[in-house]
Amino acid sequence: RIMLLKDGGLRIANVTKADAGSYMCLATNQFGTASGSTNLIVTEPTRITLAPSNMDVTVGESVVLPCQVQHDPILDISFTWYFNGMLTDFKKDASHFEKVGGSASGDLMIRNIQLKHTGKYVCMVKTEVDSVASAADLIVRGSPGPPEHVKVDEITDTTAQISWQEGTDNHSPVTTYTIQARTPFSVGWQRVTTVPDVIDGKTFTTTVVDLNPWVEYEFRVVASNKIGGGEPSLPSEKVRTEEAVPEIPPSEVSGGGGSRSELVITWDPIPEELQNGEGFGYVVAFRPFGTTTWIQTVVTSPDTPRYVFRNESILPFSPYEVKVGVYNNKGEGPFSSVTTVFSAEEEPSVAPSGVSATSLSSSVIEVSWTAIPWKMSSGRLLGYEVRYWNNGGKEESSNRVKAAGNETSIRITGLKSNLAYYTAVRAYNSAGAGPFSATVNATTKKTPPSQPPGNVVWNVTDSRVILSWEEVRAMENESEVIGYKVLYRTSGQSRMNVLSTEKTTAELVLQFNDDYVIEVKATSDGGDGTSSDQILIPRLASMDARGSGSSILSIFSVSSFFLTIFSLTLNSVL
Repeated sequence: RIMLLKDGGLRIANVTKADAGSYMCLATNQFGTASGSTNLIVTEPTRITLAPSNMDVTVGESVVLPCQVQHDPILDISFTWYFNGMLTDFKKDASHFEKVGGSASGDLMIRNIQLKHTGKYVCMVKTEVDSVASAADLIVRGSPGPPEHVKVDEITDTTAQISWQEGTDNHSPVTTYTIQARTPFSVGWQRVTTVPDVIDGKTFTTTVVDLNPWVEYEFRVVASNKIGGGEPSLPSEKVRTEEAVPEIPPSEVSGGGGSRSELVITWDPIPEELQNGEGFGYVVAFRPFGTTTWIQTVVTSPDTPRYVFRNESILPFSPYEVKVGVYNNKGEGPFSSVTTVFSAEEEPSVAPSGVSATSLSSSVIEVSWTAIPWKMSSGRLLGYEVRYWNNGGKEESSNRVKAAGNETSIRITGLKSNLAYYTAVRAYNSAGAGPFSATVNATTKKTPPSQPPGNVVWNVTDSRVILSWEEVRAMENESEVIGYKVLYRTSGQSRMNVLSTEKTTAELVLQFNDDYVIEVKATSDGGDGTSSDQILIPRLASMDARGSGSSILSIFSVSSFFLTIFSLTLNSVL
């Protein structure tokens, strides 16, 4: 076990703790003797107690590769990881790699693992006297990569034969393929119907069906495995399906309106992706209700939504049966279902009678009239148009308001005060408007008084409030005062109650369970004048009080043996 080497060295095999100690080497020749000594320290061997093992994980997971050791405590220890033979740089790859554990552990955590992390990982443990290592293989499985070389092998008016080559499966076999298509009219990529409906992972060709004729398509393929769907392939080259006879007729076929002797027919145009070919247009067919012969005409513009047939023989508001078909260079397609459309109505021929105008205030005039005689065979009367202008304006630049067909009056608001306004009325329908009536006029009233009632005084006895105020005198340019309005409410209400009077006094019967707010305003033909300042009458159950809108609150009380008298005066409140 112990051997002296030729060079003078001492070799000890299978070292044990008993070999530890002090050793001296003595060398002798004819000239003399030389010696040297040393100490031998025997340590425990370094052993990996928990080594990394082979793992199979999915993209996005986080894993820990363990590397835990047992070593002699007098020795310093270091851990190093190698990935596919390259030293791991924990600073550079900090977003994914991190060394975790204590001093006797060199565990490697890999966060948010990606396909690029597939490979061999080696944990190297070193001390001053020995080193150990352990390796493990990590397989990262993900959704498939994009299929390659997608192409269209054959195209018809409604089908396309598609083929492709498989891409990388990323360690999880492809289970199915799906086909997506895009056109100039679609919103992004859309999944399309194929034959077979389910394409397994061993199939690399399919037939796409239910395509629209004469539309430019691109196709791409998406592979899926048990992890999920992968990235789509690059698009195929653009191809256009073949032409075909149009299959879809216009929708929302309707009409009506227009001018005298017209039949207006309308529809929703067919979008380009459903026109199925070049030379697309419409066949418009119509006939008077109850007849058998169709009148047909062609509309060559695919974007046109209407056709107007003009003929003096067309009677007003007469029913017609109408249908609209489609065609292109390949032939004629179907017609829409038959619908009933009425020809243009006849505009009113007479003017309203009994027109009158009445001034209601300084800014409002009411115009009224007698409805014109009207037959349903002439169409639907939509209403009446009222035009108006003031004394200084021109009839040609008049303003206009409209009233519904069953109304025979309208109020014109926002007018200037004390000014003559002229007005005329005419009836109208979808065919146009009839003649105006004779012009009538009315003068708006002067503006209401601007001066509020002054010196408002109030007295309370039990539940009665007696009010009085100074008379309001209108100025020369204002409407004469014809009365007054007393507005009152409790402090908790928002809506005012109104008491009208022609005098400068008023009496209110109130329930004094709450405070009351009161104000007074003058009224005139021109409207209501300016309100007085608001007066607050406080809760005064079973007490007498008096006050005015400009006085100050004061309370006087005497012995309970005498009548208690309250003299209350209140500041006015806004």
